[in-house]
Amino acid sequence: MNAQTTGRFAWKSHIGFIVTVVGLAALPFIMAVMEGLPVGSLLANDSSTAKFLQGLLVEVFILAVFAISYDLVLGVTGLLSFGHGMFFAFGSYLTGVLLKTFGWPLWAVLVGAVVAGLFNALLFAVVLPRVKGITFALVTLGIASVFDILIRTQELNPYTGSDVGLQGIPRPDFLNPVDDRLRFYYVTLAFAILVYLIYKRFVDSPTGRVCVATRENENRALTIGFNTFYFKLAALMVAGITASLAGMFNTLYKPLVSPEIAGLGFTVEGLLMLLIGGIGTLSGAMIGAAILRLMEYYLSRWFGESSAFILGAIYVLIVMFLPYGIVGTWRLRRLDIAAGRQRLLSMFTGRQRETPDEGKL
Repeated sequence: MNAQTTGRFAWKSHIGFIVTVVGLAALPFIMAVMEGLPVGSLLANDSSTAKFLQGLLVEVFILAVFAISYDLVLGVTGLLSFGHGMFFAFGSYLTGVLLKTFGWPLWAVLVGAVVAGLFNALLFAVVLPRVKGITFALVTLGIASVFDILIRTQELNPYTGSDVGLQGIPRPDFLNPVDDRLRFYYVTLAFAILVYLIYKRFVDSPTGRVCVATRENENRALTIGFNTFYFKLAALMVAGITASLAGMFNTLYKPLVSPEIAGLGFTVEGLLMLLIGGIGTLSGAMIGAAILRLMEYYLSRWFGESSAFILGAIYVLIVMFLPYGIVGTWRLRRLDIAAGRQRLLSMFTGRQRETPDEGKL
């Protein structure tokens, strides 16, 4: 295979990603045109349905980063964590406290979120050499529960808002979704794309391959000579930083930081995103986040209180008919789909396409 053919195949393998990025970048203008709004109205941040949908997609981008960070820990490395939501919540609350109480600039808050992600990853890593499997999941749940209790205590009420949540957070002028929703949309879109590319590179790297080997058979990886602790720590650190940054954007976007994001329910919601999209697929995690958030919004809008029952029924159907998620099932069956398409074409053309090996016989 020559370099030209290799380049063509590489281009085709990324065509879906490129089309998705271009489509999302153009989507605000497409929605404005469909609504009959001039481009100037969109740039002026006028209230409209297009502006509301931009906000909905901003939530999707933020949740997609949270989901892919969970996928790196659970789907790629095989660490079952019931406390992953704490990474997101810690970054979210820290951002609110630093902006509201201490008046930090945005760049300092960004550094603080990164440090918070590293700290939480190291906190989880302390128990890694001692526990694994369901025990690790319960220990991480316990650590996250302690954080959940702390932010709800009356002693920290001036900082965290206790059960009410953290409100009245000032936003920096450069990144204020109220004054310039379109700019915030593109910043969060760029953030989600950058995280996906970093994760893709990480998984394809030697470190990522060892993480996958740890998930498949940790004892064998240890026998070969890899100290799996450091590789699991690397995955936790990368996931912790990105989930904490996603929490930062969540605080910058929403007027209220709710304590619900620190509970087990939010981590379970992240797990549902992985089940919908496909565990261990990266792109499936982000697709699952988009599907879950959009389903929650539209089902609640159309069916009201009955939406929870319908959403549960959809989960059951996905598990039954797409056991590996949307992306995971597609990857498993795409060869069968391609073979079926080839047989269908041969029925109309009357000839069967030769494979490269057949041409050599």
